[in-house]
Amino acid sequence: MIANMFATASLPMYDWPEIRAATDAFWAGLARHAGLVGELTRNDAYDALWRDPALSFSQTCSYPFTHEFRGKLSYIATPHYVAEGCEGANYSSFVFARSSQIDIAKPAINSLDSMSGMLALKMVCPNLDEPLITGSHVASLTAVQSGKADVCAIDAVVVALVRRHRPHLLQGLHEIARSPLVPGLPFVTRSGDVTQLREALRKAFADPSLANAREAMMMTGFSILPTGAYDVILQREAEL
Repeated sequence: MIANMFATASLPMYDWPEIRAATDAFWAGLARHAGLVGELTRNDAYDALWRDPALSFSQTCSYPFTHEFRGKLSYIATPHYVAEGCEGANYSSFVFARSSQIDIAKPAINSLDSMSGMLALKMVCPNLDEPLITGSHVASLTAVQSGKADVCAIDAVVVALVRRHRPHLLQGLHEIARSPLVPGLPFVTRSGDVTQLREALRKAFADPSLANAREAMMMTGFSILPTGAYDVILQREAEL
């Protein structure tokens, strides 16, 4: 019998406290199917783990995947989410403002390397002032609610989580647009066996004991996208 291997892993993209138990349960099941052991690593600087040569499994934003970490992170698969604004492996961002008639000027973005919060907003509103960088989608919503900013773009999965767990964050805000669909946030590795991890994902998504965890995380399946699928993000950026 082959001994289980220790895993360095994280799932930082939608790791809300409200669903953290489900995230841990899903990872425990996935790790079991992959022959891995080890709990998820949670750091405030979640991108630090993407730089770790020992990284077994993680999920990253597609903008860092196509930019800073291009060729450094190996693509595994793209999960599907049951959320408005998602279609299979693709997702969009919702653009919110305090009024549907607002004179948009000051944007709030979660980070300068965010597909859903930065580039998606530029796709819809290309002529904006210098952004207020908030550090998270939740903080961007709060900034627009408070009047510190005028507009923000929010990942469709985050919007679904907000509606389910923190609906007060949308009070007083209006959806004024949606960004074009692009491939969603990929599962990635640096040190893991991609074939092994894909097979483990197949088992985890078919595992009835993980059904509640998948529902809480709003995941319904995954796709293995063709090589170059994420280049559409580079193309969208070049068009701007």
